[in-house]
Amino acid sequence: MNLILMGLPGAGKGTQAEKIIEAYGLPHISTGDMFRQAIKDGTALGKKAKSFMDKGALVPDEVTIGIVRERLSKEDCKNGFMLDGFPRTVFQAEALDKIMSDQGSTIDAVLNITVDPEQLMARLTGRRICSNCGATYHLIYNPPKQEGVCDKCGGELKQRVDDSAATVRERLKVNMEQQQPLITYYTEKQLLKQVDGDQAIDQVFSEISAILGALSV
Repeated sequence: MNLILMGLPGAGKGTQAEKIIEAYGLPHISTGDMFRQAIKDGTALGKKAKSFMDKGALVPDEVTIGIVRERLSKEDCKNGFMLDGFPRTVFQAEALDKIMSDQGSTIDAVLNITVDPEQLMARLTGRRICSNCGATYHLIYNPPKQEGVCDKCGGELKQRVDDSAATVRERLKVNMEQQQPLITYYTEKQLLKQVDGDQAIDQVFSEISAILGALSV
């Protein structure tokens, strides 16, 4: 199975990715991991990517697509893979189609974990970090015993700037705008599978398993 995993920040993509990898034995291929490996291996494309990353610039599509092509040609992808963080644009999606075609393969499904934006707001703005020892809490899922106080050291719990309501709302807005063309693209190709991420973790995975089970029938 060749899969693409999509979802907004806070949708639980990382948690489900781990479950999919464990259950189906697919290599989990994230953009960041690909870049790091290509740089570590000292490939020509890895060196190119590093030159942009060192300047804090975005890695151009041609380099990113080349690194994806190299990664998907490796032996561990022969029986399937799960892409995470690629493609991000329709241009990249079309390039991925070309890579798949050249390898005599196709993408089997695009899993999009959906969660109500207001629920995402609660998930993403609820994190608190101890200013003293760095312990992490969540107001909903892992609250401290005493509000605003770290259980471990008694330090003050603070919210990171990145977790403020204004920052999170803007981040979600940008992500939704970026994802919509991809959602349309894969819907038209009848590859998009919507997964309800508003459920308990195991229920979300059960829904994913049902989708993947139907693919292999």
